[in-house]
Amino acid sequence: MFLESLGADTSVLTHFQPYAAQGLVLARVAVSQRDHYQLLTAGGEFPAEASGALWYRTPDAAGMPTTGDWVAARVVEPDLAIVEAVLPRRTLFSRRAAGRREDRQPVAANVDLVFLVCALDADFNLRRLERYLTLAVEAGVEAVVVLNKTDLCPDVEARVAETARVVRGAPIVPATTMTPRGLDGLRGHLAYGRTVALLGSSGVGKSAIVNGLLGEERLATGAVRESDGRGQHTTTHRELIPLAEGGALIDTPGMRELQLWAGQESVDQTFDDIAEIALACRFRSCSHSGETGCAVAKAVEEGVVSGERWASYRKLIAEAKRHEEMTDPMAATQRKKKQKALSKVIRAYYRQKGS
Repeated sequence: MFLESLGADTSVLTHFQPYAAQGLVLARVAVSQRDHYQLLTAGGEFPAEASGALWYRTPDAAGMPTTGDWVAARVVEPDLAIVEAVLPRRTLFSRRAAGRREDRQPVAANVDLVFLVCALDADFNLRRLERYLTLAVEAGVEAVVVLNKTDLCPDVEARVAETARVVRGAPIVPATTMTPRGLDGLRGHLAYGRTVALLGSSGVGKSAIVNGLLGEERLATGAVRESDGRGQHTTTHRELIPLAEGGALIDTPGMRELQLWAGQESVDQTFDDIAEIALACRFRSCSHSGETGCAVAKAVEEGVVSGERWASYRKLIAEAKRHEEMTDPMAATQRKKKQKALSKVIRAYYRQKGS
């Protein structure tokens, strides 16, 4: 019953069956810190490490166990387990790892719902929220936008209205940890067997929200800097925490520099208002950068789309294109062929016009 309360449904049990026959146990990764893990099993908690065979079979680091994964493990000692396999992931929230290479860095696996936490203080940033929303779309995870620290905001309704124009239909829940019922709007999103991850930059109050929902001071919290209103890192690793009534929360470290791991389709879904306007452009291949009959340019000029949102869209689309080309060499080749063919058509047009 314990693992079922954490989300071990029929699909998980079916994928685990071949490993059960080998004497392995079903476990969920609660903590992942480099090559060391903490597992939750029906028989208790175990520190663990990956087997050499798993390292050999896994093509890249993104395929190794991460917080939220369901795994097949072998208990070799009373205080040690070996992870032999990672079961298929239902969802995976990822970001692009730091550096020049296009490496995927998993954040949390098998997440059912994500709380995107924004603080209503000096660090409130809708452009950052658009980035988080895009990654949630890419992961196939539903999002709830949490506007935390309402006690610091003089006009919460205005902030909610401003946010609603960006999130395009996602639920918005104002919250505060400073009053006894300040998190009531979030409790209805928790459920038996459901895993909810909290994502947001440092200092937005993710750990304080987790503590409030748990009803205990489980995680360390810290104050924001008075100089700029920005938070400081108190959470140093991702951790899955079971809820007494069933389900689980995943607390994550703050991610101020959130590199995009998503395709253009996910960006268009996040910015569906712009994508819909673009359908009215005169030319199908309109790049929205000065072409005649561009509906998007007209919408920006008339104030239907804000200049800030348009700039954010263009930035994320550019990142998504780069991501697709880096992860799929064929995409770069096809783009070059299209550009070459278009240039050929344009040159032919001007030659004909000149003659």
